[in-house]
Amino acid sequence: MKKVKILIIEDDQAIIDNVSLILEMGWDSVEMIPARLASRGLQLMESQKPDLVILDLGLPDMSGFEVLKRIRLFSNLPVLILTVRGEEKDVVLALALGADDYIIKPFRQMELLARIKALLRRTSQPEEDLSIKAGNLYFGRSITEIYKGNQKISLTITEGKMMHCLMSQAGKIVSYKNLSEVLWGEEYPGAKQSLKVYVNHLRKKLENEPGKPILIQNLAGIGYLLDVLGT
Repeated sequence: MKKVKILIIEDDQAIIDNVSLILEMGWDSVEMIPARLASRGLQLMESQKPDLVILDLGLPDMSGFEVLKRIRLFSNLPVLILTVRGEEKDVVLALALGADDYIIKPFRQMELLARIKALLRRTSQPEEDLSIKAGNLYFGRSITEIYKGNQKISLTITEGKMMHCLMSQAGKIVSYKNLSEVLWGEEYPGAKQSLKVYVNHLRKKLENEPGKPILIQNLAGIGYLLDVLGT
């Protein structure tokens, strides 16, 4: 069986050891590649060709946001942010720069494992049928490439999966539970807040007036609805 390579860019050795132990206990075949400096992590990205990156935002030699920007210049590899920074502005900025998921320390072991596996499933399985169309929205050649009319808009993998799910059920309510299962394989405590962050960012990319959303509507306590008339 091919080993799954996971690069962790993290300056705290205790966190590296903890994450390594969690993955080794929950996986038959995984290779952890640690880097305690951002510069070293970027070198290993190119030389080791990992399947996924776990990235801390508080690194000694470079901001994690800057690392994320540099990664996205040459790779669409799944990037999971693992950080103590829990303010919404940090989450939104990380997603805007191309992060695929965001977990706040201290983290729950099984949640971390489940979300890593969910990210890897998205890249290892064949793409869904991207011929889907809703209103004037349609996907291009990948889940990270959507068009609004003739305007091409780049999405992260997570945003693309969310939009594909909403477009497949256009005009119908998609529950928080269903969206969580599409993105992470399960609904976990805090999933609703994570969904809200992703939806807010999608609105900034797709809505004419993000502060007055028409396209992606929230039904409080239930879920979200894609109103194609809003396109």
